[in-house]
Amino acid sequence: MNRKKLETAALQAIEVLKKNLEIYTEKFPGSNTENQIYPVSENIEWTTGFCTGTYWLAYELTKDEVFRKSAMVQVESFYNRIENKIDVDHHDMGFLYTPSCVAAYMLTGSERAKEAAILAADQLISRFQEKGQFIQAWGTLGAEDNYRLIIDCLLNLPLLYWASKVTGDLKYREIAIRHTKTSLKNLVRDDFSTYHTYFFNPETGEPVKGVTAQGYKNNSAWARGQAWGVYGTALAWRYLKDEKCKELFKKVTDFYLANLPQDKVPYWDLSFKAEDKEPKDSSAAAIVVCGILEMCENGGLTEKDQEYYKEKAYEMLESLIDNYSVKTSQDANGLILHGVYAKSSEYNSVTDRGVDECNLWGDYFYLEAVVRCLKKWNPYW
Repeated sequence: MNRKKLETAALQAIEVLKKNLEIYTEKFPGSNTENQIYPVSENIEWTTGFCTGTYWLAYELTKDEVFRKSAMVQVESFYNRIENKIDVDHHDMGFLYTPSCVAAYMLTGSERAKEAAILAADQLISRFQEKGQFIQAWGTLGAEDNYRLIIDCLLNLPLLYWASKVTGDLKYREIAIRHTKTSLKNLVRDDFSTYHTYFFNPETGEPVKGVTAQGYKNNSAWARGQAWGVYGTALAWRYLKDEKCKELFKKVTDFYLANLPQDKVPYWDLSFKAEDKEPKDSSAAAIVVCGILEMCENGGLTEKDQEYYKEKAYEMLESLIDNYSVKTSQDANGLILHGVYAKSSEYNSVTDRGVDECNLWGDYFYLEAVVRCLKKWNPYW
């Protein structure tokens, strides 16, 4: 990657984020922009940790105290959220607390952040189901219509590995390993595309069926879900050093790469082609870049494979910088354009949300990708 291009991209992102601090410090951005501007939100939903995470990344790049101070204000909000159990009845504790509070503890030694993140890890393992060996994603625990996991949760598990490391209690790590094994056994199809979500029998724990919640249809490959699979298998390799994780990373990544359009940024579902005229999802590309760089930095690949996958990651990141990144805060107050939160189809039950907009996780993983290329970075995950 051209270093000057990376540095320019970082400076543009920092300019947007610094302006955002005026609005989104005591409050948070909503999950996605509306007409390219984030609405003001309380600390709710599953995405607010990514806002704090971008501030920590900006702080690492600049050492500017304004980012540290704003991030620590938000850490206090996350402490309050987990202490008072505000919108935490789901599995997304990692998305919320890893880029916010784990990052804060890593970078500042904040005991308050550490305590909040451990409480979040406790909340996450409270959703573990012995029958089926997985962390239930959503809904009332044990309810048949929600007795399932989703592929996104592979990115929630680093919170548990971290919790075991800092507390010395292996229960967190053991649950993370069990969930990983169940996920990789059931979510990856024979062609190495992935299911978004997988149901289990609440009486026996037996696997029932894989379906989609946000993809085009049950047997298609939702782009962001496949992206979580790429990053998730890379993280599984880091923590487990299981050869199966490494091989799945390559196969899941190869499927993703084989289904990209010319500009290397996918449509919101990998089944679409240019003639379908469907929206792109830039956030999926940002996640995949981070997943590939993660794998390349962890000694899991041969030199030849590492060279190949890094080249693909650089191509994708260069396209994001050139064609999707926000160049000035006059254009939008996110970092990358053309993301998709959810897109309806005749085969799914979601409503359109955040279509062709910025979203918080896309912003975060885009900046993480830039940081990974600019410096030797100690991952929050």
